[in-house]
Amino acid sequence: MRLLVVLPRVPFPLDKGDKLRAYHQLKELASHFQLKVVALDDSSVIDKHMDHLREEFNIEVIKLKKATIVYRLFRALFSDKPFQVHYFFQRQANRRIIELINDFQPDHIYCQLIRTAEYVKKLHTVPKTIDYMDAFSKGMERRINGASFIKKYFIRLEASRLLKYENLIFDYFENKTIISDQDQSLIYHPERKDITVVQNGVDFDYFSPKLAEKKYDLVFTGNMSYPPNVDGAMYLVNEILPLVRAAIPNAKLLIAGANPTNQVIALECEHVVVSGWVDDIRDAYGSASLFIAPMRIGTGLQNKLLEAMAMSLPCVTTDFANRALGAENGVSVLLGNTKEELAKAVIELLTNKQLADRVAKNGCEFIQNNYNWKTSTQRLIDLIKQ
Repeated sequence: MRLLVVLPRVPFPLDKGDKLRAYHQLKELASHFQLKVVALDDSSVIDKHMDHLREEFNIEVIKLKKATIVYRLFRALFSDKPFQVHYFFQRQANRRIIELINDFQPDHIYCQLIRTAEYVKKLHTVPKTIDYMDAFSKGMERRINGASFIKKYFIRLEASRLLKYENLIFDYFENKTIISDQDQSLIYHPERKDITVVQNGVDFDYFSPKLAEKKYDLVFTGNMSYPPNVDGAMYLVNEILPLVRAAIPNAKLLIAGANPTNQVIALECEHVVVSGWVDDIRDAYGSASLFIAPMRIGTGLQNKLLEAMAMSLPCVTTDFANRALGAENGVSVLLGNTKEELAKAVIELLTNKQLADRVAKNGCEFIQNNYNWKTSTQRLIDLIKQ
């Protein structure tokens, strides 16, 4: 069975959630289908990354022209489609995808994110699956309150457009997938229960417990240009960490992840290290006594929590982030909804080794039992094979 996969980004390196999900799903899909991958590219792909991908998959990259992106975003001002849909759609890319469909003759097409839907939505001769991944409209809506006046207008506009587009695109695809039950409930379509939940997983061969020198008390990771992570980093340093340091004066924090914004870089001080991109994120996890994800906005499943728990780090997060994860408070994770509650959880783990060891062990077992790429992607495979 021939499967064409259309991605909005080149799925390597694994520095964004959509790339991580795509890469590991492709590895499973390649065992079941004759695979052709088409990835849009709005940046410069490094040769060694492409060499790695070509060893794994039959992949073609379609370069998006910067000038066309600017022109499309200008046109989006007078459209009712989301800005991100305009951003990722170009006619030359569309022509090439149609050529590939005609040449490859796929039995099924799998599109990741609504950003790619325009390329195939009107193709009625081949069954199609769309991966919403997250409820993007709700994630955008949650950014409104923290935005400046001008940004607030455009974020509100994009949230409204995404809401309409998520509903519109639903009926163009035979199958729909999403990352969690929580996100499924946030797609405002009357038949949203028909969206199949396909969770993320963890590469347990890669993310496994390891002994390392503990240079930091806390670590927070993620793409540090992504607004929910930027908000989390600022909340952690400005509001939670001072409460922790009042009880543990020498407490140190590592913030690790690609593309830190100026706001995140400005957080660096004597007791806060902002590392930026690290070649091996396991080194960041392994260098700290506990992991904290003080997420207040965004949607989807936090891959950072899956990875940290798989490495047997005791974890602290919010109820908001745990809705998709589903870990038991006080058993596999410690939860807090205010800066005081989060700081208290951190202090408890740093001062009670028995509690920290128990939460770490339970958290690792919880992830191993519930978040496996092979098991989760099998749901997608079954959908496609229908």
